[in-house]
Amino acid sequence: MVILNVNHRTCYRYSEAVQFGEHRLMSRPRDSHDLRLIDTTLRIEPPSSALRWIHDVFGNSIAIATFDERADTLTFESSFRAEHYPAVPAAIVVEPYAARFPFSYAADDALDLGRTKERHYPDPEHRIDQWVKNVLHATPGARTLETLVGITSSIRDQFQYVVREREGVQSPLETLALGSGSCRDLAVFMMEAARTLGLGARFVSGYLYDEVLVGASGGMVGSGATHAWVQVYLPGAGWVEFDPTNALVGGRNLIRVAVARDAAQAVPLVGSFKGSPGAFLSLSVDVTVTTE
Repeated sequence: MVILNVNHRTCYRYSEAVQFGEHRLMSRPRDSHDLRLIDTTLRIEPPSSALRWIHDVFGNSIAIATFDERADTLTFESSFRAEHYPAVPAAIVVEPYAARFPFSYAADDALDLGRTKERHYPDPEHRIDQWVKNVLHATPGARTLETLVGITSSIRDQFQYVVREREGVQSPLETLALGSGSCRDLAVFMMEAARTLGLGARFVSGYLYDEVLVGASGGMVGSGATHAWVQVYLPGAGWVEFDPTNALVGGRNLIRVAVARDAAQAVPLVGSFKGSPGAFLSLSVDVTVTTE
């Protein structure tokens, strides 16, 4: 168990005082058996005229802020302390009927998993299918968990991680052709890879903390900012975390904030403003994670 302190600061700057529209923020972690929140704070400057919290269709906590005051700077600063109990791969137990490919989910599970099992991007020449088949054929006994670990490691080994500030995600075919992508792109690629095998997969947004902080020898790619990875549903184990950017399995170093069927549904902060053309100057995001 590790006690983590996370501070996430986002600052928008404008050349003039602008009118802010509604902003929706996902920054509160999903409290669960593997992550226990101790305390949380949220500071907004200028102060919002109204702030309300909701749970979206996936059960994520969303803060919705509205504003009356005009300003040339808008800052959101979210902080929390939490106890983290990540699963280790050895503790992930898959039901015997699902231990090897091919298998089918139980009828109730298949119904509830719904569109998380469906392909979301076209693959007319079956390039992603073939990429997955290569990993599956290289896995002794076509064991389910080992195949997913192989997919996670293969993405980390075969694709170059790049910091990409542009909004949205690349299509999986684009990521495959380029051989590179951001953590969001690699997560979307792995979701499609898992779905080719008939598995339910979800996009996860959150934070990555560096093991250097807890005495390990090496750092993690992507730490110091928001991070993205994948959950795959395995009978007997439930939703299991896979981070293809760093080949992490079981949630180690990962602090889950939001889960969604599609990456566009788990954007950490989205909003609008009214001002003259070119008023927007810059956006800065700073995330720090420390341990007690």
